[in-house]
Amino acid sequence: MSKRLVLSALAQFTAKTAGRNMTKAAYIALAAGIAAMVVLTVAPAYEAAHHWVDAVLWACLAYFVFEWAVRLRHMAGQGRLWLYVSSSSGVVDAIGALAVPIALVAGVEHRTAWLLSILWVLKVVPGIPGLRQLRRVLVLESGPLLSVLVIFLMVVFLASVAEYFLERDVQPATFGSVPAALWWAVVTLTTTGYGDVVPITPLGRMVAALVMISGLGVFGLWTGILATGFAAETRRDNFLKTWETVSKVPFFATLGPSAIADVTHMLRTMDLPARTQIIRKGQKGDCMYFIAAGEAEVELPGKKVALGEGAFFGEMALLGNSVRGADVTTTKVTRLLVLDLVDFRLLMARHPDLAETIDAEAKRRAQENQ
Repeated sequence: MSKRLVLSALAQFTAKTAGRNMTKAAYIALAAGIAAMVVLTVAPAYEAAHHWVDAVLWACLAYFVFEWAVRLRHMAGQGRLWLYVSSSSGVVDAIGALAVPIALVAGVEHRTAWLLSILWVLKVVPGIPGLRQLRRVLVLESGPLLSVLVIFLMVVFLASVAEYFLERDVQPATFGSVPAALWWAVVTLTTTGYGDVVPITPLGRMVAALVMISGLGVFGLWTGILATGFAAETRRDNFLKTWETVSKVPFFATLGPSAIADVTHMLRTMDLPARTQIIRKGQKGDCMYFIAAGEAEVELPGKKVALGEGAFFGEMALLGNSVRGADVTTTKVTRLLVLDLVDFRLLMARHPDLAETIDAEAKRRAQENQ
């Protein structure tokens, strides 16, 4: 019985470990290993507890080696061994498992070899969505980013040559060659301003001022390019998520792809917990709601009406009477699609069939509520 339990636990561990993202155990091993590596660099602390520190480091290394071996076996069984080995996650797993042992076998000093355990932090990279988004932005915006990099290098070399020409006679120790002036140019252009190398001639200071202003412009361009790229990627992700939600709403099922895209641009999503009041009777309304998932309850005089997935409400306030006529509350976790008044009118003008459907449903509800 115990053998079956062990095999079952090992199978579950293999299934989880073979996945792309890190498991909780891997995060614990990573945190413990990095903490032990930090203690290793503090001589008094390491001397007082070196047995414990070494034990934690070896245990973490054993875990990552075992994890790597499990993934190799799993991928080999699926016939995708080479695909895994050549992938970024496979390379990171191999580095985490082999870097420290190779250093120790090569004769690197014990405490120095264990510093390579810092490479374990690379294992979290595949599981961070933001980093994958950053990679997409860097690929898509590689052209503009490289153009700004060329501008950066041009300014650095032009400034270093100019300062060498202007300052070499008065400061031969610091500006006696172009390579020596490059340090000043990089520090000044990046606006770090160490102050260890400063031009003293009037023309040299004018060049320094231009370099500092250029540095602000160069890094402003880089920031703007990355911010625009991230904003575009965020809009793309939100559009895809909203498209998927809209396409699942039965009310929009008859619309074509172009119409759904039009609706997707106008709608915004809202996730609400259970027992949250969406609409309060007597308030002025400026939007209507579609239920993408979940359920809401309309409180009418003498009765309550449940609205499920695909239903809509709040349209009465957009069709003439702007005052809400009933309270609406969620009965469970609900995702809503919100259509504002301006977008509502624009959507009705573009899609008359949709307008007729909403108007017919509104008249039917008005008769039921009388």
